[in-house]
Amino acid sequence: MRRLFVLLAVLAIGTSGYAELKLAALFSDGMVLQRDQKVAVWGWADPGAEVTVSFSGKDKTVKADASGAFMVRLGKMKASARPRSLKVVSGAESAKVKNVLIGEVWLCSGQSNMQMAVNRADDFDKEQAAANHPLIRMFLTDLKANTELQKDCTGSWKVCTPGNVGAFSATAYFFGREIQQDLDVPVGLIRSCWGGTRVESWSPMASMEQYPPVVEYKAAEDAKAAKFDAAAEEARYSKALDAWKVKVKTAKADGKKQPRRPKKKIHPHQSQNYPANLYNAMINPLVPYGMRGAIWYQGEANTKSIEQSILYRDLLENMVVQWRKDWDDDFPFYAVQLVNFKAPQQKPVEDSGWAFIRESFLKFHKEVPNAGIAITIDVGMEKNIHPTNKQAVGYRLAQQALAKTYKKDVVAGGPIYKSMEKDGNKIIITFDDIGSGLVEQGGDPLKTFAIAGADKQFVFARTAIVGDTVVVSSSEISDPVAVRYAWANNPVGCNLSNKEGFPASPFRTDDWPPATE
Repeated sequence: MRRLFVLLAVLAIGTSGYAELKLAALFSDGMVLQRDQKVAVWGWADPGAEVTVSFSGKDKTVKADASGAFMVRLGKMKASARPRSLKVVSGAESAKVKNVLIGEVWLCSGQSNMQMAVNRADDFDKEQAAANHPLIRMFLTDLKANTELQKDCTGSWKVCTPGNVGAFSATAYFFGREIQQDLDVPVGLIRSCWGGTRVESWSPMASMEQYPPVVEYKAAEDAKAAKFDAAAEEARYSKALDAWKVKVKTAKADGKKQPRRPKKKIHPHQSQNYPANLYNAMINPLVPYGMRGAIWYQGEANTKSIEQSILYRDLLENMVVQWRKDWDDDFPFYAVQLVNFKAPQQKPVEDSGWAFIRESFLKFHKEVPNAGIAITIDVGMEKNIHPTNKQAVGYRLAQQALAKTYKKDVVAGGPIYKSMEKDGNKIIITFDDIGSGLVEQGGDPLKTFAIAGADKQFVFARTAIVGDTVVVSSSEISDPVAVRYAWANNPVGCNLSNKEGFPASPFRTDDWPPATE
């Protein structure tokens, strides 16, 4: 009997470190694998255990490392709409992933305008009824923040059906739909975004230590964290919640609008806006899942000051560089230049965070390799930071990808300022990406162009399209030196576009310091 007890004890010790076979969350039913790449498949098993991954009639075997982690690389595969199964075996354990397709995969990230669901976009009833697209799938990553790098995330793949599409990211869905219909291959969209978040949250902290404003912001959050009293906050929130319940009851009785539920303050280090927290919890776990590229809709949270908006250009490039290092791939990256928003423009030029962050996007478009922007200066809404015409946003992102990544014979986007030339009392503006020619959208004269002399005092300008250029002048300015276009929060009426219907990006020819907001 004693020998039996000893034997059982030895067996218990020998198996106490056994880890259950587990695949990373991305490897789940309904997933899409990237075609024409050696795609990684990874997970966790018993340390040192042999793991075999089987897919499409081929097996790959590897040993888990000392921590139990394993990874194999599947050979390059052609696109396929035929559902297959991926099987992983380690010892007596196995895992099976069903309904796997092979096609094009895109990471879709940013803040609330990327998170905004199809059920809040224009014409949802019509879109829902037509959303029978079994070759489009979306991985909905759960919202998590963490100060430490995470190995895995949580979420699930959803096949595009009328019943599922309402919860899809609208921008990502309309982008993916264009890609799928044009390429006629399966499309997988990984939605990893969180409303109200800054670009700093999506980048590794070590990469941002070169930027003093980010270091200062982190230090300020750390100081708040040191003073955070969890017990006091719990008591405050409990009291506020009780008061809210009373107000709701009263409002219901009086037939009035119900007040908003109070929010509980969280520890600053748990916040989705603490630098690197979303990179740690919502980007790192995705590496190195095979994908073609990324689309990005973010920036609103970085417009609190002109200084933030100017810094954004470098922070965005830094983030892209870090992501590309993680994936060991200079993949394409397409971003949405922020829409028109807030009160309509009144002055010829209105310096603001929104105007300058659009310039940051424009510089990013011009200067960062294998990147581009979708110009959306015409689809915004004065009083809604979440424009509902996400169809246009997705379509324009897709044209960037189709033209530049997939080398399709389509126009990628709208006119981009190239250069200026002074001609007496006029300034002649030339553009890139004019498509088949410049036009005044809607047939009206060009609007929101402004011109200034050396005194930096802008006035609204006269304009004319002459061939592939725009000629700008004003009877008030005899010796002009600078032109700006659509330079305001909400430049209503800006209407320069190409014949394909893509609007021109806002721009300025000068580099003068911003006026006080």
